Amino acid sequence: MIHIPLWKTLLIIGVCFFGILFASPNVFTRKQLDSFPSWFPKNQIVLGLDLQGGAHLLLEVDFKAVVKEQMHSLMDATRGTLRKEHIGYTGLVAKPDSVTLMLRNPTDAAKATALLKQADHDLELTSTPDGHITLHLNESALQARKKSALAQSIEIVRRRVDETGIAEPFIQQQGEDRILVQLPGLDDPTRIKNLLGKTAKLQFRFVDTSVAAEPGRQTPGVEVLPSQDEGGDEPTYYAVKKQVIVSGENLVNAQPSFDSQFNRPVVEFQFDSLGSKKFGDATKSNVGKLFAIVLDNKVISAPRINEPILGGKGLISGSFTTQEAQDLALLMRAGALPAPLKVIEERTVGPGLGADSILAGERATIVGILLVIVFMFIAYSFFGAIANIAVIFNLILLFAALSLTQATLTLPGIAGIALTVGMAVDANVLINERIKEELRAGRKMLSAIEAGYNRAMTTIIDSNLTTLIGVGLLYHFGAGPTRGFAVTTAIGIIISMFTAITVTKQIIAWWVRFRRPKRLPI
Repeated sequence: MIHIPLWKTLLIIGVCFFGILFASPNVFTRKQLDSFPSWFPKNQIVLGLDLQGGAHLLLEVDFKAVVKEQMHSLMDATRGTLRKEHIGYTGLVAKPDSVTLMLRNPTDAAKATALLKQADHDLELTSTPDGHITLHLNESALQARKKSALAQSIEIVRRRVDETGIAEPFIQQQGEDRILVQLPGLDDPTRIKNLLGKTAKLQFRFVDTSVAAEPGRQTPGVEVLPSQDEGGDEPTYYAVKKQVIVSGENLVNAQPSFDSQFNRPVVEFQFDSLGSKKFGDATKSNVGKLFAIVLDNKVISAPRINEPILGGKGLISGSFTTQEAQDLALLMRAGALPAPLKVIEERTVGPGLGADSILAGERATIVGILLVIVFMFIAYSFFGAIANIAVIFNLILLFAALSLTQATLTLPGIAGIALTVGMAVDANVLINERIKEELRAGRKMLSAIEAGYNRAMTTIIDSNLTTLIGVGLLYHFGAGPTRGFAVTTAIGIIISMFTAITVTKQIIAWWVRFRRPKRLPI
C-alpha cells in the first residue's frame, strides 16, 4: 500500500475544500453574494484597469515651483546669516533660479561669500567689485532636490488615493517629471483630480488687523490672502503675517466631524508634541487675536482666540459640505505636496475592452485545458486523467488565492493563468515517465509508484524554483502588466507543485486501496 499519513490526507482535503469555498464567490454576482450568509466568503478577484475600465491620469510635477520655493528658502537663510554677522546689504531678491543682493560695503564681499558658502555647500556664488552677489544652487544639488520632490510627490499621491478606498491603484513614475495614475473601476475622476491638484500646504498664521486687507497691498512681513469661501459676490481678504506659527508637518491626525451646535461639518485635528507646544505657546500669548488657518494660500477660516489651546487639538470650521470636510481631512492626513501637480492627460477607459479581453482569456484558457486533458489522457491513460483532475484543482486554488490576496488580475495576468495550465502538468509528466522507467526496470507496482514520486521530486523542485526566481525578478524590476503576469504565474507554479505531487498521489493511494489493481494503466 502507498502510505500517506492521516494528517497529510486531512490537510489535502482541507486545502481543496477551502479552495473551492474561496473561489466560489467569482461565479456569483455581487448582488447574489450580498444575500448569502455572513460567513460565506465575499471577496472576488480584483480586475485591473484593462479588464474593468477606470480612470487614467498623467500628472506633471511643477519643478519651477520647487526651485522657486528653494530660492525663497535660500533668501531667508541668506538674510539670517548676514544679519547674524552684521553685514549690511540691500536689494535682497529671490528670482526664479537665483537670489541676488547688494552689499552696502563692497569690501565685505569675501567675508559674506565665505559665510554663505559655509552655510550651504551646494551653493554657487558670483560677486562683482561693486558688491553685487548672486547665489544659486549647483546643478547636482538642483537635480537631487527635483528627484526628491518627485519621489515625495509619488508617495503623497499614493497616500491620497489609498485614503479614498480605491482598490489596487497603479501609481508609477513616468519620465523625469511625470506620474502615471491608473484607478480601476473609477468612472468619474473629478474628485480624484481635485484631491491630487491641491498642494495642501497647511499653515497656521496670525492675522494683522493693523493692516488694511486690500488685494495687491505690499506690506513688509504681511501678505493679503483671499478667503477660500467663494460663495459671496465679493471675496473676503485677510492681511496675514508671513511668519508661520505651526505647519501641517506637525499634524498627526485629522478627521471629519460635525458641529451639532452650529449644525455644520468641521474637521478635527491634532498636533504632535512639538506642534502642540508651538500652538499652545502662540495661543497663550495672543488671546483675543485672529488666527488664520491657511491652505494653499487661501484662508479657510480665521477664528478669534478666546482662550489658550493647550491640548494640541482643535477644529477647522467653514462653509464646508460633508464631502469637502472629508476631503480636507484626507489632504491634511496625507500631507502636503512639495510642488503642484498638473493633469496633462486624462482618459476614461470603458469596460468594453475588458469584457472582450476576459472573453478571449476564457477561451484561451478553456482551449488550453481541453488540449492538455486530451494529451495527458492519450499519453498516460488513467494516470493522465488523475493529472487532469490536478489541473482543475490547480485553477480552483489559483482563483481562491487571487480572491483571498485581492491581487489585481490584468490581461497579462490572464496570459499567466493560461501558461500555468500548461506548466501544471509538467510535474506529472516527470512523475509518470519515472514510474514507467521503474516498471521497465522490473520494480513492482507499488514500489514503482513510490520511486516515481520520490525520484522525480528533486527535478520538480529544481525546475520550479528556477522558474520562480525568474518570475520574482520580473515582479521586482517590472511594473504594471509585467507584475500582473508575474503574480499569476508565481501563484500558479506554487499551487501546481502542491496539486501535482500531493493531490495526485492521494488520489492514486485511494484508487489502489479500493480497486487493488493487478497492473498500472499508464
